[in-house]
This record gives sequence, structure tokens and C-alpha cells, in this order.
Amino acid sequence: MRSSAPGLAALVVAVLASACGGAAAPAPDPRPVLVARPFEGAAASAGSYAGEVKAREEAALSFRVGGNLVERRVDVGDRVRAGQVLAVLDAGDLQAQVRAAQAQVAAAQAEYRRASADQERFAALGNDRLVSRSAVDAQNAAATAARGQLDAARANLEVARNQSGYTQLRAPDDGVIAARHVEAGQVVAAGQPVFTLAADGAREVAFAVGESAISGIRPGEPVEVELWSQPGKRWPGRVREIAPAADPVSRTFAVRASLAAPDGSVELGQSARVHVQGERGGDARVSVPLSAVQRSGATTAVFVVDPKTSTLRLQPVQLGAFGEERVPVLRGLDADAWVVTAGGHLLQPGQKVQPVGRDNRPLLTATARSD
Repeated sequence: MRSSAPGLAALVVAVLASACGGAAAPAPDPRPVLVARPFEGAAASAGSYAGEVKAREEAALSFRVGGNLVERRVDVGDRVRAGQVLAVLDAGDLQAQVRAAQAQVAAAQAEYRRASADQERFAALGNDRLVSRSAVDAQNAAATAARGQLDAARANLEVARNQSGYTQLRAPDDGVIAARHVEAGQVVAAGQPVFTLAADGAREVAFAVGESAISGIRPGEPVEVELWSQPGKRWPGRVREIAPAADPVSRTFAVRASLAAPDGSVELGQSARVHVQGERGGDARVSVPLSAVQRSGATTAVFVVDPKTSTLRLQPVQLGAFGEERVPVLRGLDADAWVVTAGGHLLQPGQKVQPVGRDNRPLLTATARSD
């Protein structure tokens, strides 16, 4: 029994050693990663912004005099012609002012006729030396003053007539009523907006750009406009103007872009997406989502999946101006690369991964399928 104990102990040690140092631990499964091809061409824009189709010329129409609005003849969406009456004010007080001005003109005419007759009589008496020279001069001055009062009365009558005519608000151009700001029965002040008229002619898109992206947009820069009601169809355009100061509330800059679309193809107020090309340089052909960009100090890179080994490679890239959703890649990235678009902060170079697409289906390489 004593001789068999050491042998049994050695056997137990051998069994335990074989259990601990036998088969190696299994390798972890490849981590699924969301990948996508870089957008090419027009899609490689510096950013896209929500906008609204507007008329190139929009005017806030208002009365030049104040009063009670007694009639409104058009509504939002109505087409109007130049010179058409859009609204009418109560003209009672202004018509009374016209009558008062007419009476003043009549009185000034009578006074001028009297002063002119006296001027002629005093001139004849002066020639016969029956009145002094100063009396003749005084009568000449009275006639001149009467003439001035008549001219002033006539000018006042013209102003009163003009103001009476201002009680009718007329369309300055052909167009569409884009907005209505008052209702019949309301008392309006001179200069208070009554309608907004979108004049016929060129159409453009108004959109807002944040402070971080406004430096990459310049007047005259080409853009592409995609109507939300017509996805996939883009109209060319150019940035026409950029507000010099940001909106104090939203801190965004108002931008307007001209729209080269056939007449009747776009309607006022339609929603649109404006794709701005932004800063260009080198071979700016592609763009990637902002979530794909990895930063390490001053270096920017993206994770790219090797199609042969399904491993990750950190690819340094040079980027353009950042947009709201995407950023153009100026150098360092091929258009056919598989770029990791999310979760890059959890990955490491050389890591084995399983690329999947937007539909959550694995994207198998040609090598993987042949295996």
C-alpha cells in the first residue's frame, strides 16, 4: 500500500496537467461593424440643409396712410396682376380733407385776383405820381405773397388727393399673395404690412447655415437642390447671398441660392434639401458620415475593412469643411473602400470584424464566398 501511494499521486498530477495545458482557449468571434461605401460625386457635399422655395423678389405691401380696413379683396394663394386693387381703407376723413383743400384753393385764388387787381391800379397811380413808390412796392409784395399762398393751397390739394388715392392698396407687380397680415375691420397704421407679394419670375431656396459651416460657403458657389416631393431629382443652383450677421436667436446665417429650374416646375413654399459642395481641394471626390471620423490629436482617420482578411486598418485622411451630416474627403480614401460608419471608438487596428450593411446583413467578400 505504501509503494502504490506515490504512483497514484503522480498519476493525479499528470491528469491535472493534461487538463490545464491541453486545448487552447477558442478565439473570440469577429465583432460586427456597420460599413458603407463613401458617397461619390454630387453626394460628396460639404453638407445638406433644409430649405424652402421662395420668390427672388418678395415685397411686404402696406398702405401709405392709416385708417380702418373696410375691404379685403384677395387671400393667400391668389394670383394678382399689376395695378389690381387688393384692399381698401375707409376714405371718409381723407375725402373731407380733399374738400377742405379745395376750399382753401378757392379762397387763395380770390385773394390772388384781388391782390393782382390792386397791383395794377397802384402801378397806374404810381406812374402818375399819385401814390408813393413805397406804396407801389408794398402792393407788389402783397400780390407776390398771394401768388405763393395760391401755390401752397394747390400743393396741399394735390397731397390730399394723393392720400385719398392711397386708401386703395394695389399690386405693384404680377405675382402670388404669399401671406396675409390683417383682416377687414382692423385699424392699420401707415407702413404696417397687409400682404406679402411673391412676384413672378425667378425662384430661389432660403436655408440657414450654422456658424461652424458658414466659412465653407461662398457667394457664387454651386449647389444642388432636391425637392422633398421629388426625391432623387436635383436642380442646379448657386449661392446668391449670405447674411453678414447671424440670427441672434438661432445663431445661424441666412443663405439664399438661385434655382435653375424650368418655369412651373417648383412651387412657392415647397420644402427642399440644399446640397452644398463646400470647400474643395486635391481629389475631393468622396464623403463620409461624421460618425466615421476618428481623431487622434491633430490627425484624422477612418477605419477601413480589408476585404481579404476582414481586419481593420486605420486610414489617415484629409478632410474638407464639415457639414451637418457628412464631410468631404480631400485625400487618402478610395471610392471603393468599406468604411466603418459607427462605433469606431470601440475598435482597434488589426481587429477581426464582420462587416454588415444598413439592412443588418453580412457583407461577404469574394474571398469569403469562395471559401
